[in-house]
Amino acid sequence: MRAIILAAGLGLRLQQPPEAQFPKCLLQFDGMSLLERHLHMLETAGVTDVVLALGFQPESVQGELKRINWPHAVETVLNTRFDLGSVLTVHTVAEALTRGGDALLMDADVLYDERILHALVAGETVNRLLIDRDFEAGDEPVKLCLKDGVPVELRKQLAVNLEYDTIGESVGFFRFREETARRFAQIVAGYVDSGRANLPHEEAVRDLLLERSQVFDTADVTGAPWIEIDFPNDVARANVEILPQLQPLVSTSR
Repeated sequence: MRAIILAAGLGLRLQQPPEAQFPKCLLQFDGMSLLERHLHMLETAGVTDVVLALGFQPESVQGELKRINWPHAVETVLNTRFDLGSVLTVHTVAEALTRGGDALLMDADVLYDERILHALVAGETVNRLLIDRDFEAGDEPVKLCLKDGVPVELRKQLAVNLEYDTIGESVGFFRFREETARRFAQIVAGYVDSGRANLPHEEAVRDLLLERSQVFDTADVTGAPWIEIDFPNDVARANVEILPQLQPLVSTSR
């Protein structure tokens, strides 16, 4: 199983002045960067094959990797046009995505409980989505809607006439079987070839789900604390609400 962490973005919505901007995976909580937390949690879950998609200030992330000194090699891939969108970043790591075996596709800007990752990696080879039914309605969350256990939508905005029996927020971590990862990479390539590289990669995941060529199961992680960090108030919530609920981690730096 391989983990592909998307850490290329600029994080403009954090509203930092240009001279203060840095990759969001370097945000620190309780003295540990999000990147170090990712690596620690993956190792605990038995995943040591990691590919890191970089873009904005890659030297800063490389410096953090050196500081962490994780005992496993981390492959890095650079998206020089990180200013476009995450579809292009996923296209940049297509080789790693389709190299064989199950692939985890993970946003780097998430502070999460270990139960989230355990739900993602549990069991034999499988396609898996994560859903949190306890979420705040609004325009920002990416909603995952199910009908009879089958995904019928993955978007921030839902059609008025959409029929579903379960709704929640997508955690932003996806697991693909080998053949599914290949199909997903084809869809992503189609986005890039048709001038849609500026779109979020969730749109390509949505296309994969709705074409029904692959079967996905959905793990319910409701009750496990997590937060995606996009805005300044997300940083505050992460520190005040999420971090105190997490199991303390020991730094992996040597």
